[in-house]
Amino acid sequence: MISIGIIGGSGYTAGELIRILMFHPNAKLDFVYSTTNAGKPLSIAHHDLLGDIEMNFTDTVNPNVDVVFLCLGHGKSISFLESNQFSAQTKIIDLGNDFRLIKDKDFNGKSFVYGLPELNKTDIKKAQYIANPGCFATAIQLALLPLASHGLLNDDVHINATTGSTGAGVGLAATSHFSWRNNNMSHYKAFNHQHLGEINQSVNQLQEDYSDELIFVPNRGDFTRGIFATLYTKTEESLEDLVAKYEAFYADQPFVTVTTTDINMKQVVQTNKCIISLMKKGNRILITSVIDNLVKGASGQAIQNMNLMFGLEETTGLHLKPSGF
Repeated sequence: MISIGIIGGSGYTAGELIRILMFHPNAKLDFVYSTTNAGKPLSIAHHDLLGDIEMNFTDTVNPNVDVVFLCLGHGKSISFLESNQFSAQTKIIDLGNDFRLIKDKDFNGKSFVYGLPELNKTDIKKAQYIANPGCFATAIQLALLPLASHGLLNDDVHINATTGSTGAGVGLAATSHFSWRNNNMSHYKAFNHQHLGEINQSVNQLQEDYSDELIFVPNRGDFTRGIFATLYTKTEESLEDLVAKYEAFYADQPFVTVTTTDINMKQVVQTNKCIISLMKKGNRILITSVIDNLVKGASGQAIQNMNLMFGLEETTGLHLKPSGF
C-alpha cells in the first residue's frame, strides 16, 4: 500500500484527492494537513465525505509517507518545503505552479518533472518529484500536441476556454459570490494567463520552431466544474488526415478520446477523461477539448502521475463515469 499525505487539505483539489483515493486499491491515506481545521473531521470542509471516512485534519506531517500531494495556493509550495522536510524516499506531487516551468524545476536538490502523462510518461515513471499541470493548460495542450508533434502549427492559434467556479479555488473573492457569478459570464487575464508559459513550453518541446502566438481568452462560467475549450488555427491538412494523426498520437493514452462529433462538458465531469473533437471548414481546423478542471485538470491527473511513479497501471482508481443528466 502507498502511504499518502495531503498538504492544504481543505481546498477543492484536496477534496477531490480524498474522494478518489478512498477507493484506490493501492492507496492508504496517512494524514491530511490543514492548519485552519486541525483536529476537526474532514467532512467539516468536504461535506460530500460525511459518512464515508472517519478521519480528522492535522497540523503535523509524517515525513516518512511514500508520497505527499501539495494542494497549496500558487507560490506557496516553495515556502512549505523550506519549512518542512520529508524523507529522501518520499515522492512529491505539487498541484501548484511553483515548479512547472523549466526555469523553476530545480529546488533545493530536487528536480521536478512536468507531469503531463500524454507528453512525459517515460520521465514521470522515473521521477521522484512532479509538477502537476494547470487545468487550462491540460485541456489546451492535449488539443494542440498532436499538431505540434507533426510540425503542423504554422500560424497563430486562437483559444477561447471557459472554466467553472471551482477553478478559482475555495477562497472567497468578488467574482466567486453566487450573486455575482449566477446568470453571469466574464473573461479575465485575456492574452496573459499564467498557464500560457507551460503551454508554450510543451508545444516547443514537440515543435521547436513554433514562434507564432497562442491567443488565449479565458472565461468564468456559470457552473461549478469543467472546462470547455475551443481552438482554431490554419492548416492545409485534410480532416481525415488530422483525425488519423490525433488517434495515433493518443493510441496508448487511456484517458483521451478523439471524435468528430459534437461534444459537451457533461461527458467528462467527475472523470479523468479528456475528449477532443475535430472539425474543419476551409483551411481552418476547429479543436474542442473538454475536461473536468478538478479531476483531469488537477487531482485525477495527480493520481495518474502517482500510479506511473509507483509502477501501477495508470488507470488504477480512476475508472470514473460521468453523470450525463
